[in-house]
Amino acid sequence: MKAELQMEKLNLIDLPGVGAATAEKLEQAGYRDLMSIAVSTVGELIEVTGVTEAVGRKMINAARDSMKMGFETGTQVLQRRQLVNKYSTGSVAFDNLLGGGFETGSITECFGEFGSGKTQVGHALCVNVLKNDPEAYAVYIDTENTFRPERIQQMATAAGLDSEEALSRIMVARAFNSDHQMLLTEKVDTLITEQKKKVRLVVVDSLTAHFRAEFIGRGTLAERQQKLNRHMHDLAKVAQSNNICVYVTNQVMAKPDQFFGDPTQAIGGHVVAHASTFRIYLRKGKKGTRVAKLIDSPMHPDGECCFEVQEGGLKDLV
Repeated sequence: MKAELQMEKLNLIDLPGVGAATAEKLEQAGYRDLMSIAVSTVGELIEVTGVTEAVGRKMINAARDSMKMGFETGTQVLQRRQLVNKYSTGSVAFDNLLGGGFETGSITECFGEFGSGKTQVGHALCVNVLKNDPEAYAVYIDTENTFRPERIQQMATAAGLDSEEALSRIMVARAFNSDHQMLLTEKVDTLITEQKKKVRLVVVDSLTAHFRAEFIGRGTLAERQQKLNRHMHDLAKVAQSNNICVYVTNQVMAKPDQFFGDPTQAIGGHVVAHASTFRIYLRKGKKGTRVAKLIDSPMHPDGECCFEVQEGGLKDLV
């Protein structure tokens, strides 16, 4: 017990090689606790503080030792999984596809062509998270000018919430380029630690729009994927360290060499595919319906369901 109390009292300046100046640089860059140091890379610490590789490695190792970031039993992992919350989309069939809804502590990606319902899912999640917890906040990073407060008002009213109060608990930011988009992801930690907002959902709509526009041609592909990979890891860190549900939408392209079957393919390649915990393919169905197909999950079988986008949100087919 005494050892645990001593570990809780450790702060950045207690790490080897960290003085007052280095601690200040770390805090300005968003490294405010031992966990943020423990899950960072040596290169990131060198870039932020200017320390040597040896010192950076010592800082990370000391932080990991104090956090007991070693092996644990499957029973302990199962106990930690009890803290995971699941947020409804409004459609029972859609929720059942994911075993009860969108999970916290993970990244869920929905990709599909325009009009397939990706943004509508994001709006519905915002409202349902606010309905589930009266103190919760949602963060919406808008890259394509798709966030509509009027739509939130419609869904909030249908859910029995005060529409103005619901809007006041959604923090919206318009990202104008990929660097700004990545910076806004880092700002989520500031909302939680400094402004004491109980953030439970982060929506990025869409994930790849700016990356796709800024990196043109095969020659820039490696640089784009490296940057996108870093962004996905930042989102994963936000999800896991704060038990937040991260929902990202993704654009698609048509494979010109696909002669049979559906030629639709998500942007971002394997980088986005591997970093996402759950992947859902959305497409238009018959008579204005939408089809959600689960194509990747660590625990659920592949499957699909149909739902409708109505004024009050996502609903099951009657």
